[in-house]
Amino acid sequence: MPWVTEHHPTTDELNACVQCGLCLPVCPTFRLTGRETASPRGRLHAMSAVSSGTIEVDGSFAGIIDFCLGCRACEPVCPGLVPYGRALEGTRAEIDAQIPGRERRNRWALGTALGSRAIMRLAGAGMSVAQALGLTRLAPSKYKRVTGGLRPLRGRPRSSIGHVGGPGDSGTVGLLAGCIQDEWFRPVNQAAITLLERAGFTVAVPERQTCCGALAAHDGKADAAERYMERNADAFGGYDYVVATAAGCSAHLADYRWMGHEPETLDVTVAVARAIEGGLLPTLEVDRGEIAIQDPCHLRHAQRVIAEPRVVLAAAGYRVLETDEVGLCCGAAGMYTVLQPEASGRLGTQKADQVRATGASKVASANPGCEMQLRSHLGRDYEIKHPIEWYLESVTAVESGGRLWSKP
Repeated sequence: MPWVTEHHPTTDELNACVQCGLCLPVCPTFRLTGRETASPRGRLHAMSAVSSGTIEVDGSFAGIIDFCLGCRACEPVCPGLVPYGRALEGTRAEIDAQIPGRERRNRWALGTALGSRAIMRLAGAGMSVAQALGLTRLAPSKYKRVTGGLRPLRGRPRSSIGHVGGPGDSGTVGLLAGCIQDEWFRPVNQAAITLLERAGFTVAVPERQTCCGALAAHDGKADAAERYMERNADAFGGYDYVVATAAGCSAHLADYRWMGHEPETLDVTVAVARAIEGGLLPTLEVDRGEIAIQDPCHLRHAQRVIAEPRVVLAAAGYRVLETDEVGLCCGAAGMYTVLQPEASGRLGTQKADQVRATGASKVASANPGCEMQLRSHLGRDYEIKHPIEWYLESVTAVESGGRLWSKP
């Protein structure tokens, strides 16, 4: 049989591609190389060839699929509405199942470590020590963009896991702390809790939650992603909303099967923008200057969320400068930085140049991988934070100065 797992792309999914080529101009890897096999159309054609038995799932086929970022920029422009992201993840699960030894790649990291709070905390503590001692500069070259893009971890707030608070007048929120987010980007989670509670929500960060499974799914570790989903579906039962503070996580949550419970899943930029527009959070009458914005692919393309981060930044008093009207991928893409360092580096350099062209030294990005990629290419002269962090910082500054805000 061409396919051996239940995750494979379906005939209907593959036949939805009409080979029109509208995906080519928005595909970062096609723009880098000009190769048809580096485009969504070419990859779908290769998947169809496997499905028909024309070619096999082998190393050559895996190379075609591996080069894809999974940015899903092709989906919004596709007239056939091909669910490319789902087909890609299913194909990667097939590659893991059919190529001997392939399933061992990243299996421990994605299938075990990300789901273990103890391992992640140990890793976070180790990275904090390495930063303090200057050891991160000794990291192998393919990991230097990751270590160089991290925030300083020393003195970061405590984990928000187990937190419950807020009045509840606006409803209840279950906050996904995330695996990477909870260890390396805790201020983002803290900002989310503060803002959502001020907007009248009861915010809980359930103890039983785990990694959302996005990184595992993107790498073809379908069984691990399924385990994470089942655990989270149980942990978040009963909340009105499930909110994630990383764009990759919120996109993955949107595809969950919640097993009888159907909370509304939201990226935190959407939740905060709604609160601002509804008058639950303030619109500030201040001028905080200019800020460049970068759209994470899994926010802009996968979820079609474009306006909300800009609403948040505008309400904070910033004048938002666009860096890329098309929203091409920055090259982070989960494990792509490590697995495809050359292509990732070229895309990161392009994105950094776009930010520099705005002249702004403040940058807003709503995804941890994108933030790390930007910081590693821009350097320490640029201040990069999540849109809700910029917003909370502005609100705090206005309040400490005794100034007033306006509401819509």
